[in-house]
Amino acid sequence: MSARRLLVATFVVACLAAAAARAADRPPNVVILYADDMGFGDLGANNPDSRIPTPHLDRLAAEGTRFTDAHSSSGVCTPSRYALLQGRYHWRKFHGIVHAFDQPVLDAGRTTIAELLRGRGYATACFGKWHLGWDWETVRRAGTSGPREGTDRVFAPDAFDWKRRIPGGPLAHGFDRYAGDDVPNFPPYAWFEDDRIPLAPTIPMAIGGQPAEGNWECRPGPMQPDWDFHAVMPRCTDAAVAWIGEQSADRPFFLYFPFTSPHAPILPTEAWRGKTAAGGYGDFLAETDAHVGRVLAALERGGFTDDTIVIFTSDNGPERYAFERVRATGHRSAGPFRGVKRDLWEGGHRVPMVVRWPGRVPAGRVADGLVSQIDLFATLAAAVGATIPPGSAEDSLDQLAFVTGAGPSARTELVHNTHADGYALRQGSWVLVDAPSATISKVPEWFSEAEGLLPDRRGGLYDLATDPGQRHDLQDAEPGRAASMRRRLDELRGR
Repeated sequence: MSARRLLVATFVVACLAAAAARAADRPPNVVILYADDMGFGDLGANNPDSRIPTPHLDRLAAEGTRFTDAHSSSGVCTPSRYALLQGRYHWRKFHGIVHAFDQPVLDAGRTTIAELLRGRGYATACFGKWHLGWDWETVRRAGTSGPREGTDRVFAPDAFDWKRRIPGGPLAHGFDRYAGDDVPNFPPYAWFEDDRIPLAPTIPMAIGGQPAEGNWECRPGPMQPDWDFHAVMPRCTDAAVAWIGEQSADRPFFLYFPFTSPHAPILPTEAWRGKTAAGGYGDFLAETDAHVGRVLAALERGGFTDDTIVIFTSDNGPERYAFERVRATGHRSAGPFRGVKRDLWEGGHRVPMVVRWPGRVPAGRVADGLVSQIDLFATLAAAVGATIPPGSAEDSLDQLAFVTGAGPSARTELVHNTHADGYALRQGSWVLVDAPSATISKVPEWFSEAEGLLPDRRGGLYDLATDPGQRHDLQDAEPGRAASMRRRLDELRGR
């Protein structure tokens, strides 16, 4: 070999070695796919009797680990998103959701997952449903106070200066990029790009102003002229897929993709209507599964699959329409659990969760240890080698050993909450519900009779190991345990 060829060969070997070293040192990409109002039993892998096909999610579960005792922080949207992004019980600050044109709820002085990862050199993006508030008061025109209608302020289209930047959203909390519609059933009905709305919502949308397919639930308010409710979720996925296509192996990335589906309005696109045996909701959920498939395919095209942690879960249990779905189609969105969205029962906050990380998270494993979405913060910090700043994520537990199959769950207790007057404490297989009622969503009489459900009296004490449907209150049989758990719940709440 000539000296020139030897020099070139040596240079190539050195470059390959340097690239391999960089790849070994490079932390994994992180993708969080966050469904909206998807129940435990809506994931096909969780429900052998499902009437809704979820092939992409089932494949994800087969390639990763499926967690059967995973929980959102709340039975409603906003609190669960707050808890996930900041690793903190939402009830330490607020209860309930951010309504239309409400102010931000994320704490500026507390780190979000996006800020933590961006501090480690990550590119960060959020696409889809934000639902954590914006600083609308800075862009509201003087003298345009909104009248109240229920809990929502109803503003006219000219109440805001739509040409101005809207602070307080994703870009203020660690995301480099945002695109989405904020909340699919709340005004403004408009497309956000970062912290702007490029096409102003200049027309009012009244209740019933759009085709009321499925369950509607859209509040009145400003809407951009060409708004198409059916196109929201596909457009969000388009944005996420395009952003993944812009990434490279030189820099890790974090994608937080909070879906707008299968939350109401239930509006599957024409290509998906009638595709399942579970009505419009089933069609919408099957389409949601297809969007998951599009994101996974984008990761594969980019060569990112092996270097990416993919987490799929949901913000809370299924909406109350799940009751009628049981009667009409036989599909049980909450699976074997009692309750739906808003409830303190298991069905309100036990959610599907799958984690895939090739080579690190066992494929095809089913893990039954207790885990909360609050734990994602500390677990991801451990996975990427980041240090959690003081004063942040105080309720998050590092579950990396559990997720990778190297050890048991680090969580032995968990507090559930949706509204200010209702809490539940989980310890082992036991759960104490301490509330005027664990049932928030009205249960149809026919369903209660068919299921043999008795009215709950201030919740109760239940052993989920033998009674996952929470039909048998054991407070009288276990008074000592009930009293001990109630004292512990008071202690955790600081009472």
